[in-house]
Amino acid sequence: MVERRPFLTVLTHLTLILGVAFVALPVWIAFVASTHGAHDFISGLMPLWPGDQMVKNYWQVLSQGESTAGAPPIGLMLFNSSVMALGIAVGKIAVSLLSAFAIVYFRFPFRIAAFWVIFLTLMLPVEVRILPTFEVAASLGLLNSYSGLILPLIASATATFLFRQVFLTIPEELAEASRIDGAGPMKFFRDILIPLSRTNIAALFVILFIYGWNQYLWPLLVTTDASHYTAVMGIQRMVAVPDSEPLWHLIMATAILAMLPPVLVILVMQRLFVRGLIEQEK
Repeated sequence: MVERRPFLTVLTHLTLILGVAFVALPVWIAFVASTHGAHDFISGLMPLWPGDQMVKNYWQVLSQGESTAGAPPIGLMLFNSSVMALGIAVGKIAVSLLSAFAIVYFRFPFRIAAFWVIFLTLMLPVEVRILPTFEVAASLGLLNSYSGLILPLIASATATFLFRQVFLTIPEELAEASRIDGAGPMKFFRDILIPLSRTNIAALFVILFIYGWNQYLWPLLVTTDASHYTAVMGIQRMVAVPDSEPLWHLIMATAILAMLPPVLVILVMQRLFVRGLIEQEK
């Protein structure tokens, strides 16, 4: 039985409101900054209410970009970021599903050792292995290409581990029944394992999409052509302008637009995302 205490109810709601305000305040400030002119920030005073330059600023970043920093229009950068994020998310899920399927359902020498070798790569983040990875990408001619943005980042030990744990919860009787019915390994994988892992795939897709969207260091290294700039990289170029002040109103407009695709993905897949995080049994 849950007790109803007015004081605790008010305290709970107040805590939630303060938490939402704390998270939303930077977004609100960025939006307000994107609606003012460039000269409004010279004094160092930050306005707290929207200005009258919203249409002009957003139209400029959508149609022209930021010419002083060499940043292309935001539409092209959003497209590049979407291709990269989708490629990384789909690639990681596909590779991890197949590797977890092989580790759980196939008996081959050093199977457990192979899994732990994959798992130990969690101790080697991109920043640690970025130099040899860049050398390999450069030698294969992957610089300034979507392949160079995506392929070096599609392996995921975390996703392999999670799918392995999901497959271990699936009853062995399902695999035996599929063998009796004459189903091959790939048919069992396609018709049974993937549908049973749907919510987990959705949850991982959201996480991996945001991971790919927020990539900064790797695109900065492999991309020198403005036609392959991602949104995060474009914002960095706009901030680091030599011999001039950054145009913060355009930077904030670009940041607001760059925030919309991940938010849209979360809103569309919210229900499956939550179910994939809390689901315990098949």
